Amino acid sequence: MADFDNLKLEKGMYAGGSFTGALERLDPSENYKGTALEGLDAYQRQLKRFGIRVSGPGSDIVDKFFSTSDSAVLFPEYVSRAVRQGFEQADLLPRIVACVTNIDGMDYRSVASIPSEDEKELKVVGEGAFIPETNVRTKENLVRLRKRGRTLVASYEAIKYQRLDLFTVTLRQIGAYIARTQLKDAVDVLINGDGNNNAAPTASCGAPGMLTYEDLIDLWNSFDPYEMNTLLCGASVMSSLLCMDEFRDGTAGLTFHGTGKAITPLGASLFKCGAVTDGDLLALDHTAALEMVRAGDVATEYDKLIDRQLERAVISCTAGFSKLFDGAAKVLTV
Repeated sequence: MADFDNLKLEKGMYAGGSFTGALERLDPSENYKGTALEGLDAYQRQLKRFGIRVSGPGSDIVDKFFSTSDSAVLFPEYVSRAVRQGFEQADLLPRIVACVTNIDGMDYRSVASIPSEDEKELKVVGEGAFIPETNVRTKENLVRLRKRGRTLVASYEAIKYQRLDLFTVTLRQIGAYIARTQLKDAVDVLINGDGNNNAAPTASCGAPGMLTYEDLIDLWNSFDPYEMNTLLCGASVMSSLLCMDEFRDGTAGLTFHGTGKAITPLGASLFKCGAVTDGDLLALDHTAALEMVRAGDVATEYDKLIDRQLERAVISCTAGFSKLFDGAAKVLTV
């Protein structure tokens, strides 16, 4: 078994991009199977080593991280994890992203396959005959990556005696902010395209200003060969949907009042989303509409967090979005 109590911790372990990954290479979790430490990752074992509790009624104060030079190295990873918690709690992106591509640089060009109606049909191929082709090409324009984040400003003296569970709440809010802004970027790409002339088709309701169930049926029908399985809308459109008679039947009402999760008679998942212009309904096939391109995970300026004991530190995440298949996302204007 690796001796996690004697590992030498240094800030250079952040240079590879993953502090926990660096710890796991030195102290693999698989060595702890069948022991009392099974289930903890390498970072959590280091917290246990220094007796640092980051959550619960008995959580320690921030100053506990800085009691030794080794334990101070753990602080940036604590910040990243707390921010990531808020990001994941507020994150709607997994519900609309078909795939996530992680890259090491800042330049990325996605691929596209835009088959014609004739190419979508898999025809019978005779013996020795030519098999139809599907062409996959790189897109003309690069994916636009945007860095989103916040600067954390606080003197060490101001927070040294704050409990870590309280400080975690503030960090989670930063993560939630990043998630909301990235969602706004994703919705913008779905509606307006990624710069490769692939904006989403837009349709209007049969009666302007009034959304009907027939409009939803027409929208659903237009998705073939894709599946309309996700709907995003603002507050006013959500109210219009929930007030439809079709949404007031017994099953829909029990599900909504019992779980708070709105459903649609068409089987699509319905989400209220402030990133969608109020008055629009964004419909998509979440398995084919959008690619997320991410340049690393949540990043923190570890030098400032360790050497200067906080002061000013930037917490950020760099990502961009690319549309996959035209026709897998459409907008209905109410």
